[in-house]
Amino acid sequence: MKAIELALALLVTAIWGLNFSIVKLGLGSMDPFLLAALRFALCALPAVFFVPRPAVHWGYLAIYGLFFGVLQWGLVYAGIYFGLSAGLASVVLQLAVFFSMAGGIMFFREKLAAPLIAGTTLAFAGVALIAWHTEGRGSLLGLSLVLLGALAWAFANVTVKKSGTKSSQMFGFIVWASLAAPLPLLLLSWLFSGPEKIVLSLASIDRMALFSIAFQVYPTTLFGYAIWNHLLRKYPVSSVAPLALLVPVFGMLSAMLIFDEALPAYKLAALLLILTGLIVNGFGGKAWQAARLGFRRA
Repeated sequence: MKAIELALALLVTAIWGLNFSIVKLGLGSMDPFLLAALRFALCALPAVFFVPRPAVHWGYLAIYGLFFGVLQWGLVYAGIYFGLSAGLASVVLQLAVFFSMAGGIMFFREKLAAPLIAGTTLAFAGVALIAWHTEGRGSLLGLSLVLLGALAWAFANVTVKKSGTKSSQMFGFIVWASLAAPLPLLLLSWLFSGPEKIVLSLASIDRMALFSIAFQVYPTTLFGYAIWNHLLRKYPVSSVAPLALLVPVFGMLSAMLIFDEALPAYKLAALLLILTGLIVNGFGGKAWQAARLGFRRA
């Protein structure tokens, strides 16, 4: 990966980490599915009238929009709404890294190496530590919803890879795929809150909610995922996905600054386990190959 691409990837992870706290600000005045519906409606409109549709089958756009918009972010917003803290949500969602790697192995015949197994084990241990310390049914429900969101993100990553979208058309891919999300999310909002509350939320939308939506639409989605999907298209999933494990670092820091979330020992331990998993998976391959070569020579 080129230096400029790595720098952009790191910027994206910082934006995504901050986004979890920004989402929580928006959830203060509307239900999770309505917030997600507004996000993806503005990702698609009015841009679809100016951005050419990418040269891929409509099915890929629809599938990506449903997995990414409805299942990933609809569930993540609901998870935060039901009690999982913004900082912990940023950690748990990164299990998508390892789900994505499994997809790379299944669909693209990427190799299963020992560092991947070790890194995955360490990261899942970190999430298990978080689950052990969740307090109350609300937090446990929130954790479960974000875990499902992580699985949906992995499917979305595989969809991008299989679509064969050109790197130059990745921004258009995000814009056009976003069309598939708003209506299902609005239906979920109608079932969750009812039409009266939807109308009330829209009529009384405040500056904080507007800021939250704008941040999610422009830097987080249109910029962030265009860069991310470009890298997924260009490089193996197993080399790009681990970078997302930096998101919880920024997520926890932003939650501390914005919401004064505590950072007890178990959160630090969980974060350390997940980041160690990233390091082992990302940088352990060469060491593993060198060790195997040395063993064979001996």
